Amino acid sequence: MTTTMTGAEAMVRSLEAHGVTHIFGLCGDTTLPFYDAMNRLEHGITHVLTRDERSAAYMADGFSRVTGRVGVCEGPSGGGATYILPGLIEANESSYAVLAITTDISVGSYGKYPLTEVNQEALMAPLTKFNTVIKRADHIPRMVRQAFRAMTTGRSGAAHLGLPYDIQHDDVPAGDIWGDPRHQSYPAYRAAPEPGAAEAAAEAILSAKSPLIVCGGGVVISGAMAELGRLASRLDIAVGTSISGKGSLADTHPQSLGVVGSNGGTDETWEMMEAADLVVFLGCRAGSTTTSRWEAPKLGCRIVHIDNDPMVIGANYRTEVGVAADLKLALAAMNAYLDGRPGDLPAFGAAAKIAGIKQRKFARFEALASSNTGQVLPEQIIRALNRNLPDDAIVVSDPGTSCPYYNAYSQQKHPGRQYITNRAHGALGYALSASLGAWFGRPDSKVVGLMGDGSFNFTCGELETVVRCNAPITYVVFSNASFGWIKASQRDDCGKRYYNVDFNRTSHAAVAEAFGVKAWRVETPEDLEQAVQEAFAHDGPTLIDVACQALEEAAAPVRRWMG
Repeated sequence: MTTTMTGAEAMVRSLEAHGVTHIFGLCGDTTLPFYDAMNRLEHGITHVLTRDERSAAYMADGFSRVTGRVGVCEGPSGGGATYILPGLIEANESSYAVLAITTDISVGSYGKYPLTEVNQEALMAPLTKFNTVIKRADHIPRMVRQAFRAMTTGRSGAAHLGLPYDIQHDDVPAGDIWGDPRHQSYPAYRAAPEPGAAEAAAEAILSAKSPLIVCGGGVVISGAMAELGRLASRLDIAVGTSISGKGSLADTHPQSLGVVGSNGGTDETWEMMEAADLVVFLGCRAGSTTTSRWEAPKLGCRIVHIDNDPMVIGANYRTEVGVAADLKLALAAMNAYLDGRPGDLPAFGAAAKIAGIKQRKFARFEALASSNTGQVLPEQIIRALNRNLPDDAIVVSDPGTSCPYYNAYSQQKHPGRQYITNRAHGALGYALSASLGAWFGRPDSKVVGLMGDGSFNFTCGELETVVRCNAPITYVVFSNASFGWIKASQRDDCGKRYYNVDFNRTSHAAVAEAFGVKAWRVETPEDLEQAVQEAFAHDGPTLIDVACQALEEAAAPVRRWMG
């Protein structure tokens, strides 16, 4: 019986012990022992070769969001370590568990100016919840366990492990390879509210006249949708969301107001934010986008804040009741308290108010979607998606042109994580890669990636990976030949003095076809619906290149641009 294994083998076995099924990554010279171990050993891990380390991290992020498990990416030293950074900071700030393993030069060559030397530990420290460069092979199993413990407990987040070349060859005791099964998914080891906290939050809500719940991504991460739905229905209380909070309730739920704030919020949904005398932030940091740069809740509005990260409670608003706890446990405790509370519970009449708001919002949307301007409007793309998306579809959007439209007007019929967008840092180029990670996480669901043409050109090389994997993802490119978000902001902030935001129009359909993707070019509204139906029906990767209205000319559901 083998009593030792190499460090590279120990890394593979440690990941296997934590239930890892997929690794997204890109080869390099410092990765040779790790790849050789992946090749020689029998294990249940699928390695997906990507074309860029940034894409690998975005794939791991998408996989993590739809599965509730740790997403794993890897890359080599030097440039590979620096390229993987954008995905790590997005996952960490969005509270999703992503592990990056970057191999490194040998410990024995530190300080000798070897090729690709960079201080990985210093590089990753500000971006991750846990970070270390492993200096001894026998530390590998323990450091992997510590990384998974950090990523999945408390506020979930990203971790980084540096794996130097020489320790990948050193011996590790085989008996030290194990993992806590609770750390394979998150949140692990949930924390309940302190005694009396949930009750105080419930009483604060009951004492209000026009309360509003605003959900962030924490509700879906916690899996608290059923508890939230019960609370909203029994009190007939309005539930708005941040962009990341979409899916806390189904869009079709009677108490679901939709997205509030500056990106995807509309004047109609904002009415309830301004009129609220008490706002309950659930798993939401109350940041600049959700509050339209803290325009509302207004001064004097009472605040209840429930989050598993105590640092966000009271960070932006004076808080009357703060509850530091897992969202699912906190909402369950509030419902249990209301179950036993004597007397009738109030009904706040939200469903009737929301029905009126939605009627006005979607009447305006339908008027635009039905108009004939000679060009394709973004509203028409969203309407075609709403008509044809399967109920269990996953939609991944870049933070550019497609994002506010889908935020405002999509009609998700079930609660849960069916919509993904990278709103913590908003880097372009996310959706193309994250869609593939999401598909590996839920291969039985239709995955649709939305992006502008600026975003497409960040990572279009990853279409080769999509084709190689034969992933039946449909991509939709909102093509307006500009960095539209910035151009619209220059309209408002710079008096229409447009500068360096326009670029040449590209045939994205032709680019996609060169990679082996079946593609359509759509230039008129009449061709849009058929293209969407054909793309969804095709058994393989597809792309629809839509020449659409420029964002600075459109009626985008953006309450506040940079101006």
